[in-house]
Amino acid sequence: MSHEATPSTGPQARPFPLEPEPIHVPDDVLADLRQRLELTRLPDDEGNEDGYYGVKRAYLQELVDYWRTGYDWRRAEAAINAYEHYRVEVEGVPVHFMRRPGVGPDPTPLILTHGWPWTFWHWSKVVDPLADPGAYGGDPAEAFDVIVPSFPGFGFSTPLPNHPDMNFWKVADLWHSLMTRTLGHEKYAAAGCDVGALVTGQLGHKYADELHGIHIGSGQKLTLFNGDRAWDLSGGRPIPDGLPADVHARIVELDRRFAVHLAAHVLGPSTLAHGLSDSPAGMLAWILERWMAWSDNGGDVETVFTKDDLLTHAMIFWVTNTIGTSIRTYANNNRYPWTPSHDRQPVVEAPTGITFVGYENPPGVSTDQRVQSFLASDRAAWYNHVSLTAHDHGGHFIPWEIPGEWVDDLRRTFRGRC
Repeated sequence: MSHEATPSTGPQARPFPLEPEPIHVPDDVLADLRQRLELTRLPDDEGNEDGYYGVKRAYLQELVDYWRTGYDWRRAEAAINAYEHYRVEVEGVPVHFMRRPGVGPDPTPLILTHGWPWTFWHWSKVVDPLADPGAYGGDPAEAFDVIVPSFPGFGFSTPLPNHPDMNFWKVADLWHSLMTRTLGHEKYAAAGCDVGALVTGQLGHKYADELHGIHIGSGQKLTLFNGDRAWDLSGGRPIPDGLPADVHARIVELDRRFAVHLAAHVLGPSTLAHGLSDSPAGMLAWILERWMAWSDNGGDVETVFTKDDLLTHAMIFWVTNTIGTSIRTYANNNRYPWTPSHDRQPVVEAPTGITFVGYENPPGVSTDQRVQSFLASDRAAWYNHVSLTAHDHGGHFIPWEIPGEWVDDLRRTFRGRC
């Protein structure tokens, strides 16, 4: 059953210009998956009881067995189809997006951009309160008409014929065209996390005059992937001598958390994709490791993602055969580096709100110090920041892990600006 929005009565009220197209995965795709799961061959994993070498075989086996015998994609598909889904071509690129119509006198158009290994469904916990604040104790005047696309090359925004070079700043151009030309909005709001924060930052850089503002889950420079060693978080620099033990340990922890996928995705995405596209267990292991390491889960990923959650996100990659095109975006962010559209300061002129989370605090920085640490960094001058908030809890998947806090932060960013 689709969400039915009370028609808005403000000046932007008009029929939506597209016809919805529910998600449906063909039966033969599901049958092929079941056969592959039945034929899974896992490696020996002796000595990995502590997970030092990566995902433990025992837990992966548990998930694969559940995927094969207990998980119900049709049930997940029905939950996904409770929302409106659309497929359009934007400048020759196929784009899928989910929509939750705004419920209020004049909902503000809002586009939400995910990263990797996210899917559009990672936004599912925040779309309802953003679209219908009145139903959640908020002000209907702060309603958003929420657009949640699948990043091109991810999930249902495929295939990408003649677009093997897709990267974050090219996606920003597509999103702007989607919101202004396809959907007809003169001005809109944007938010994003992970690489989606770079897309959103580029929107705030190149199209600031046509945005109410942006809200992001990090404050990275748009040059993050530029340079010869973009795959190395340290830039080739050794850890300095003489650091306090806790700071040294935190640097090593963050390097271990993020270094392996950056190097692999930037330096050899196609090689990796050949294996991950053929083996559902292999694909699951690769993205599962990120969900386990990047979420604030206290050592138990199922406190953040249930088995069904993990497999629904994995299914979106598997049934569309998009793990390869999703990881190639890293290499393309480096191969086709970001260049500025203007030389004004700040680089991102759109009003910007940022949510910081404790699980990603830099070495030696507490949550109480996080905002001040950002303001003292060379990243702060990049943004026209108007709202900065740090939370003790929450990991990389902010709108999934702490949805209430994310919604509050985003509303505060746009309050009085739309």
